[in-house]
Amino acid sequence: MGVFHTRHRMHKIAFLFLPWLLAPAWALEINHATEAELDGLRGLGPAFTRRILSERDIRPFADWPDLMRRVSGMGGFTAQKLSAQGLTVQNQPLEQKPIAVKP
Repeated sequence: MGVFHTRHRMHKIAFLFLPWLLAPAWALEINHATEAELDGLRGLGPAFTRRILSERDIRPFADWPDLMRRVSGMGGFTAQKLSAQGLTVQNQPLEQKPIAVKP
C-alpha cells in the first residue's frame, strides 16, 4: 500500500472521530441533574436552577424548545452556552443553527 492510500485511510478514520472530538467530554441530562450539578454550570445561579427544578417537578422537559418556553430567562443564547458545556434535554444537545453574518 502506498503513502497516498495510508494517508487517505488515516483521514477517513479521523473524519469518523470528528464528532466525538467536538462534543463536550461529558453530558448532563437536565431531566436527571441534581441541584448541585446544575449550579455547577457557568451561567446558572441558585435562582435560575430553582426555576428549572420547579418546572421539571411539574413534568420533564420534552426538548430544548419546551425548556426555553417554560423557564424564564432561558433564551437561545443561554441555551447555546449551556449545551456547549454538556447540558442535554432528552439526551440531545441543542441543535446549533448557523449564525447569519451580515455583509
